[in-house]
Amino acid sequence: MPGLLLDTLNGKRATQVPLWLMRQAGRYLPEYRDLRARKGGFLAMAYDSEAACEITMQPIDRFGFDGAILFSDILIVPHALGQKLEFLAGEGPKLSPPLVDRSLDELTRDPSRYLPIYETVRRCRQRLPEGVTMLGFAGSPWTVATYMIAGEGSHDQHDARALAYRDPEALQVIIDAIVDETIVYLSGQIEAGAEAVQLFDSWAGSLAPDEFERWVIAPNARIVAALTEKHPEVPVIGFPKGSGEKLPAYARETGVKAVGIDETLDPVCIARELPENMPVQGNLDPLLLLAGSDHLEKRVKIILEAFADRPHVFNLGHGIDRRTPIEHVERLIAAVRGWRG
Repeated sequence: MPGLLLDTLNGKRATQVPLWLMRQAGRYLPEYRDLRARKGGFLAMAYDSEAACEITMQPIDRFGFDGAILFSDILIVPHALGQKLEFLAGEGPKLSPPLVDRSLDELTRDPSRYLPIYETVRRCRQRLPEGVTMLGFAGSPWTVATYMIAGEGSHDQHDARALAYRDPEALQVIIDAIVDETIVYLSGQIEAGAEAVQLFDSWAGSLAPDEFERWVIAPNARIVAALTEKHPEVPVIGFPKGSGEKLPAYARETGVKAVGIDETLDPVCIARELPENMPVQGNLDPLLLLAGSDHLEKRVKIILEAFADRPHVFNLGHGIDRRTPIEHVERLIAAVRGWRG
């Protein structure tokens, strides 16, 4: 049976607000750190379906969240497209060869990279308690492209942004490949048991308005349209972090069923600007959860009240910080669960 989270993503309102956290399966949990010490590096665990399912389930077993987010990474898609993927200690992910001066034609696609991810989804769906929603995800094309072009993360996405101005046709080829691949990948997750999926666009905020339209809105709209045609019952959550005043256009034009908002947006103001009755997700500052000050419960209440008139999924404005104390998460859960709209 559909649970509270899935019902909310489908536009239903209830007195209780569903709750899950981006990166809820990860390094802030001692059980995750113990498993990683036994299993090895991040990528090895992501491709180990048994370990990845165990990690996905850890925050469900501990906290009873309303959604379980697949333990994986947005760079599985470029790995399947043929780039070498490594996670280096202290340096983050590395993709090679970088596409800033290379061609996609030099890569050899390997769709078998997706198979262990699908198996993780299947295993988790079988283990989840009734009413807990299984969430799949992928990176949005612009954000994935920034990593593929530079070969690594950056603060300003310089290489991808420069390529967009210098040779937009070359960037379009990369974006188109990611779009096609993402449709395949998310469809596979859905067929394996994902009940909703999220598109993460972590670097959407780095683009000027007209560039945002081409490289964020248009590609995501193509993905959402394809997924909606193939899987009309599965909600797609769009999360264009840093989009600011461009968020309402994203919400209207991409076709996403729900939109995630980051911590920089005033929930009262954005509630007025988004399409009526559109489900929203967010938007507590992860650093406030880390700090756990007296402002935590106050801010939770402000967010809940701002979205009281529309379907709302409580979440963070981005991923949970790995240093976050467990007791702060427990305080957050108590505040959300104790509120009635």
